[in-house]
Amino acid sequence: MKLIVAKSAGFCFGVKRAMELALDATRKYPAPLYTLGPLIHNPQAVDYLEKQGVRVKDRVEAISRGTLILRSHGVPLRDLEKAKKRRLRVVDATCPIVKRAHYYAKFLRRNGYLLLIVGDAEHPEVEAICSYLDQEVEVVESPKILERLGPWKKLGIIVQTTQSFGLFKEIVAASLEKSKEVRIFNTICQATTIRQKEAVEIAKKVESMIVVGGYNSANTQRLAAICRHVQPQTHHIETADELVPQWLLNKERIGLTAGASTPSWIIKEVEEEIYRLKGRKR
Repeated sequence: MKLIVAKSAGFCFGVKRAMELALDATRKYPAPLYTLGPLIHNPQAVDYLEKQGVRVKDRVEAISRGTLILRSHGVPLRDLEKAKKRRLRVVDATCPIVKRAHYYAKFLRRNGYLLLIVGDAEHPEVEAICSYLDQEVEVVESPKILERLGPWKKLGIIVQTTQSFGLFKEIVAASLEKSKEVRIFNTICQATTIRQKEAVEIAKKVESMIVVGGYNSANTQRLAAICRHVQPQTHHIETADELVPQWLLNKERIGLTAGASTPSWIIKEVEEEIYRLKGRKR
């Protein structure tokens, strides 16, 4: 059996930075410490942080004192303002690449472009970006949505940092037919692009593809969907104990990748379990 593990699997720069900032905060500041929503989209990593004293709250109103760590996706402006009013200590773990998307969104609106964001309207990253802008914003998840929008004189486009480049291109192409002027900033994280390309190349070579990461992780879900398009025998799991032996039965070439918020220890456990199920040593 040959197990091909993606070099890009696991924490991206932004997630690694957020985890380091959160753990550093536990050493620097007294309890209580909180994040507003999960710091990253991985339940096991969030559980680990809770054991270190970082608790998750869904609302700023539920936090009366202490330290608030802003998650890697960013938080809406209204929540940041509430935190300041409550005089909470704020540790900003927002990914710098997400902040770059914020910058371009504001730039486009300042210069009179209606803003179109390619992404999931309910994703916290998109919600945060929209909160800093006025109402001249459209969030688009598929080219079909464009059929009921426009036309526009000036249209600006950015994209959720974890979106697929293929979808981004489709929506940009469709928008050109409905706009006199279009200004585009590709705000997809480069690590996301590399991860997706590598996963596709591995999926082409294997008989079974395993994608590891939180079920609530948009980038992991997208990674699994992209791989499944190439290799139908693609399986998304969170942890090693979810591996099903039948997925590996009579398979001699197996691929493994993981989302940007998947800890290295989980990836290692999955590797070890694959070898165990195949009766092989590493």
